[in-house]
This record gives sequence, C-alpha cells and structure tokens, in this order.
Amino acid sequence: MSVPRPPAPSSQGLGWAVVPLLTGGFGAPASFLYAALRRRSLALGAAAAGYGAGVVGTCLGLGSGSAAGVALGLFLFILTWTVSTAHALTARPRVYPRPDVRGQMNEQVVAMARQRRSLREAARKIVADDPVLARELRVGRPDLMPRQFDDGGLIDVNHVPPEVLSRLPGLTYEMVDRIMQARGQGGGFVSAEEVAVRCDLPPSIVSDIAEYSVFIR
Repeated sequence: MSVPRPPAPSSQGLGWAVVPLLTGGFGAPASFLYAALRRRSLALGAAAAGYGAGVVGTCLGLGSGSAAGVALGLFLFILTWTVSTAHALTARPRVYPRPDVRGQMNEQVVAMARQRRSLREAARKIVADDPVLARELRVGRPDLMPRQFDDGGLIDVNHVPPEVLSRLPGLTYEMVDRIMQARGQGGGFVSAEEVAVRCDLPPSIVSDIAEYSVFIR
C-alpha cells in the first residue's frame, strides 16, 4: 500500500496579498474589505476603512492644486501603499490559513482504508457468486504469483500456507498451528466463527479475522 504524500505548499492568497503592492495602495480598501467579509473580521474591516480614508486623502491632496495639499497627498499615497502592502503580506496567513497537513493525510489514510474494505467486499461477492472465478483470480492467495486482482488484502483460510495465515490479526503461531491441524483433519472452514469454535480461538479476535479472511471451498 502506497504512503500518502503530504500536500504541496499552498500559494493560496498570494494574489490577494500583492493587490496593494501592484495597485499603489489604491486596491487596498477593496482587498481588505473582501478579507474582512471572508474572515468576518472587524479588525480587517477597520483596516479597509483606514486604507479607504488614505486613498481618499491621497486623491484630494493631489487634486488640491496647493503645494501643501500635494505634499500631503504624496505622503498619504506612500504611507497607504507601504503600510497596506506590508499589512497584506503579514495578514495573508490569517486570511488564507494554511491547510491542516496532518488532517489531510489522515483523511487520505481513512479514504484508502475504506477503499481497501470496498475491495474486500467486492472480492467476497465474487467468491459467493462464482468460486471458480475467485480461484482463477487467486482471491485470498497472496502466496501465488503473478496475481493482478486486488482483493483488498483477503486471506483464504482454507488454502494459504501457515506463514500467510499468520498475517491475520490476533493470531499467534500456536493458533496458526491449531488452524492448520483442524484444516487438515476436518477439511476447510466456512466462517471465522467456525474457525474460532473448532480451534478454540479467543472471541475478541473473531471480528478482526472475519474482516480479512475468506473461505473458498
């Protein structure tokens, strides 16, 4: 079974973070308003209002025609541009939080386990409907090669050698020996419950054995 790879580093939100830089600060009010709505943040909303005031002050100062007004407009332009750019870059992790890598990997592992279970269910259906086909596909026989059919990790208790039988969860070598003896003396089994009764296995491991075992006659 392949090991899930961790997700690649995300570039999400990078475009949002550079809007103030690329627009000379004039895009900061809209970008921070979007961020405030996205994160439902009053602080980001206040920042959007502040940068909006800076943009308005810049436009009014540059359009005033007076030297003092133009100087004030240039000052507000540079201030709004630099502060909003730095603010956006530092706020990006909060606006676009990095994905939970461990959580994503856990989800992948769970999905793979469920897929393996569905493969086992499909293989058991083949065994029930067409045992000849099941034998041809080598269901439950990881000891036989080549084997292209994926049965999700089933083990045919009635035919596998002891070293493969020992892969069933909870089985000790002594239990494997008892199963092999019972199989040789009384023929194969039809269920995990029968194996437990005939071979005196602890009830606590029956469900685990049933999950990974198949019984082809």
